[in-house]
Amino acid sequence: MKKRVLILGGGFGGIATAHKLKEKLRDEVEVILVDKRPYFMVGFRKSWALIGESPLEDGQKPIDNLTKIGVDVRRGIIEKINPAEKSAIVDGEEIRADALVVALGAELNPNAISGFKEHAYNVYDPDDIPRAEKALSEFKGGRLVIGVFGAPYKCSPAPYEMALLIKEKFKTRNVKANVIVFSPQPKSLPILNAESCDAFEYTLEDHAIMFYPNHKATSIEAGKVIFDDKQIEFDLLLGVPPHRAPQVVRDSGLVGASGWVEINSRTMETSFENVYAIGDVTHVTLANKKPLPKAGLFAELMGETVAERIASIFSGQEPTATFTGEGGCYLEVGKGKARMIKGNFLAEPEPIVTLTEASVEYFEEKKKFESERLQKWFG
Repeated sequence: MKKRVLILGGGFGGIATAHKLKEKLRDEVEVILVDKRPYFMVGFRKSWALIGESPLEDGQKPIDNLTKIGVDVRRGIIEKINPAEKSAIVDGEEIRADALVVALGAELNPNAISGFKEHAYNVYDPDDIPRAEKALSEFKGGRLVIGVFGAPYKCSPAPYEMALLIKEKFKTRNVKANVIVFSPQPKSLPILNAESCDAFEYTLEDHAIMFYPNHKATSIEAGKVIFDDKQIEFDLLLGVPPHRAPQVVRDSGLVGASGWVEINSRTMETSFENVYAIGDVTHVTLANKKPLPKAGLFAELMGETVAERIASIFSGQEPTATFTGEGGCYLEVGKGKARMIKGNFLAEPEPIVTLTEASVEYFEEKKKFESERLQKWFG
C-alpha cells in the first residue's frame, strides 16, 4: 500500500519537503499539502513592496501549481492536529498519514499590544503592506518609528533593512525625517558577536537612523509608543507585532516551554514518532543558548532533511540525512547593495556567524534567491 505524508503548511519548509519527497519517491508516495493561502511568497518581498519598488504580486505563485508534480494540494482550515495518530482535521475531514510534517510557521499576534491595530501599520502582514506603502509615499516628514514589539520574530534583519531602504527613499524625495528603530532585544542582531553587532549599529548611525535596544513596548496610543518608564513619539509607526505558534499547534501537545515546537536540531524529529516540525514554528537552541533565527532558507533546508529521512525510512533504510545549520539571510542596505548574515549556526562550542561587507553581488544573489525558487518549485 502506498505510504502517505501529510504536510501542514505551504511556506518554504512545506513546499521544500513536498518537492524533495516527490523527487526521491515519485509515485511511490502520496503527498498531501494543506494550507489556507492560495499562494506562496518569499517574505523579503515585503520590503520591496513597502518602498514602492516592486509589488507583492510579482513574487507570488499559486500553491496549486504543485499538483503538476503530483502533490495533492488541499486549501482549507486546519482545525486540529493529533500527533499521536499522525493526523489532522481539515475543514471537518480527518486526514491520517504515515508521517506528519508540521510547517505552519509563526503567527502574527498584533492583539498582544494594546493599540497596535489602531495606530501601527503591520509591515509583516502582506494584507497591510499596500496601506503602509501608501502612508509612506504620502509622508511629508517628521518622526518615523519602526518598532519590534516582540522576540523571536521572523527574518530578524528585516526591520533594519526597511529602515535603511526607507531612509534612502526619503533622500531621493527630499523628505526630512527622523527614523527610529526600537527592539526589546539587547542588540540589533543578537546572533552576531558583539563586535559585528556594534559595527552594524554604527552603520545605522551613519545613515542617521537611531536605534533603541532593550525597549519592550507595553502599548500604543495616538502618536506615542508606551514603555514601562518612557515613551517614543511618532508621526508614522511601522510595527513588527509579537509572534507565536499558531493556535492549532499550541493545542496539539507539540509545543514546549519555549512556546514553540522543540525538535531534534539535526533531524527535525518531535517527541512523537514519525512526526516532524520545521521552520518558523520550531525552537532550536544554539550552543550559545540563543535561538536559531527564523529564516526561510533554514525552513527549506529543514524540509529537505525531513524529506530525505522519510524517503529512507519508507525505503527500508536507516535515515542519515541531517540539518547542518549552515545558511543565512540577506540584509539589503540601499544603493543596490546587500550584506549577508551567514555561517554555521549549529557549530560548537559557538555558532560561527559573520556579517559580510555590502556588495552588489549579494543584492543580485538576493534577487536570484527568490526567482530561482519560484521557478524550481512552481515552473
